[in-house]
Amino acid sequence: MKIACVQMDIAFGEPEQNYRQVVDYLTEAASNGAETIVLPEMWNTGYALTELETLADSTNRTVELLKGFAKEHAVNIVGGSVSTKKADGFYNTMFVVDKTGELVSEYDKAHRFGLMDEHIHLEEGDSLGLFELENIAFGGVICYDIRFPEWIRAQALNGAKLIFVSAEWPEARIDHWRILLQARAIENQCFIVAVNRIGSDPNNEFGGSTMAIAPWGEVRLDMKKEEGIGYVEIDLAEVGEVRKRIPVFDDRREKLYEKFKKQIDTLQ
Repeated sequence: MKIACVQMDIAFGEPEQNYRQVVDYLTEAASNGAETIVLPEMWNTGYALTELETLADSTNRTVELLKGFAKEHAVNIVGGSVSTKKADGFYNTMFVVDKTGELVSEYDKAHRFGLMDEHIHLEEGDSLGLFELENIAFGGVICYDIRFPEWIRAQALNGAKLIFVSAEWPEARIDHWRILLQARAIENQCFIVAVNRIGSDPNNEFGGSTMAIAPWGEVRLDMKKEEGIGYVEIDLAEVGEVRKRIPVFDDRREKLYEKFKKQIDTLQ
């Protein structure tokens, strides 16, 4: 699978500019033979959270754009995430479209990041973010979600061989980003493809470092601060090979974990 990772700057509070830029990047990636294209977090608006009433996607514009492009160019698109307006509030939503133009996943960010005021402006999601592309199980999460290993493990336990991460991760904590991504890959014996933005908004400088990490922990792609598209070839058969070498999933002791979880709940 040839994957294209779009590491882009995002125009703060300027959806029209961002939609045009994304179309340009999608076109470039498809012309270079990408089979799957991955976008960063909140690429339509950036973190202009106080302006979501007028800026967030409330018309399925993003879905229609991704579906139309995917079908025309026969590519899968992990659509990063965009700010969306739904009946009960605003969400940070990842759309995934397969190469036939079918929407195969709509995942709302599960864990809201207080330091960027998500808990004030956004609702929290409650779906697992699993989906299939060409009969293979994948997972998708958004930024802060990677700090919750049990959440990533839930996707791996449900069959995900590769987990996509879309983010707006600040430069100030970029070392955390790198370490957490490698840890999530190693402990779940799966691929991690994580796309971060670069540039800045009125409150943050963003760290880039879009990465692809193999199940054994090797970094196969690291874009650092380079704006543009990074490409990586992935063989998902590696997942099975690594899991045979060290059968972590077979050696798990779920009843033991549940026993001590109950003790902790009692103490609290």
